[in-house]
Amino acid sequence: MRIFKLLSTFAAAILLFSACTPAYKQRTDQAITDVLNEFKAVGIAAAVVKDGKIIYNESFGFKDLETQTPLRNDDIMRIASISKSFTATSLLQLVDKGVISLDDDVSDLIGFRIRNPHHPDIPITLRMILSHTSSIRDKADYYTLDHLNPAVYGDCVESYSKYKPGEGYRYSNIGLNLAGAILEKVSGQRFDVYVKENIINKLGLYGGHNIDSLDAEKFARIYNYRNGEYVESKGAYKSRAEDMPSYVLGYTAPIFSPTGGVKISARDLAKYMMMHMNYGQYDGVRIISEKSSKAMQTPVWISKDGENQYCLCLTEFINYIDDAKYNVAGNYPIGHTGGAYGLNSIMIWSPADGWGIVAMTNGYTPVEGKSFLKSITNAIYNACIKE
Repeated sequence: MRIFKLLSTFAAAILLFSACTPAYKQRTDQAITDVLNEFKAVGIAAAVVKDGKIIYNESFGFKDLETQTPLRNDDIMRIASISKSFTATSLLQLVDKGVISLDDDVSDLIGFRIRNPHHPDIPITLRMILSHTSSIRDKADYYTLDHLNPAVYGDCVESYSKYKPGEGYRYSNIGLNLAGAILEKVSGQRFDVYVKENIINKLGLYGGHNIDSLDAEKFARIYNYRNGEYVESKGAYKSRAEDMPSYVLGYTAPIFSPTGGVKISARDLAKYMMMHMNYGQYDGVRIISEKSSKAMQTPVWISKDGENQYCLCLTEFINYIDDAKYNVAGNYPIGHTGGAYGLNSIMIWSPADGWGIVAMTNGYTPVEGKSFLKSITNAIYNACIKE
């Protein structure tokens, strides 16, 4: 209860500070504060893009509960599975250069046989890996490729679903960690270094996968809500320094979590989102070709009920925005969500109307029957974007 009172007091102070700001900012401040109070969130950072500009960027609550340090706009947070799109974007840079193709057999790219033992004659392609249609399924520990390596686990039967590769969908974190190792194999650079040099630095952002390359003072501590209290998730920011002496390029990449390891601020994530909104280019800097960007935003897998439409490390959001115009085929928003260690994040934009929202929390209390991400996204949309 004491924590909740502190959060409410801090949120009220922010609202007082914004009393002389434009109406949409006051509305958005209030909308986010209402969600923060409802979910008793530790902190919330948000950024809104409209017509090619960041029109809103604010942070609420705390980056550290113990010290009651306020969350700031330049603080960074682990964003979990939104990170997958950074991995896909990196690989598509190499597709653009003609080094690889989306339809390459990943066995050839990684250097050992990747085959579903139920369908050993069907190649598993890079496109399948990036769209979760490869039939590869997660084991409890997906931070090692051993579960896919015949030299370690034989036919690796427990790491595969029974359906044919390309004919089903199963979200696979180890599949994206495999993609990160492939990036190392074909680029000759360590995964975290490649992404930092070829995406993050080129866009002028601050962030990355490697904890040891970032300023620890900027980390927003992440909390799980357990048994009525917040518990810090210290594993969210784990140094990998001790793993470096034995690091094997093209195999050890999963320790940096290509599937979920990016740490970045809401504002810089919004800039990265704008690159995708502009089909591969931001502020005069082209990261991937328009063709590759559009491929990332085109569904590869559409479920029979049409409720799941997954692209290449991006997804179409169906029945997510509380506005009927965005629940019609051809007008779905695109992006990705993330969740791990107690944090939740979302990056979502409308290709049709040119708006985008980034929001993240470093901890929240579950509310029965409600989704935190859907609540915060719609609160921001209704306050800041909807006409």
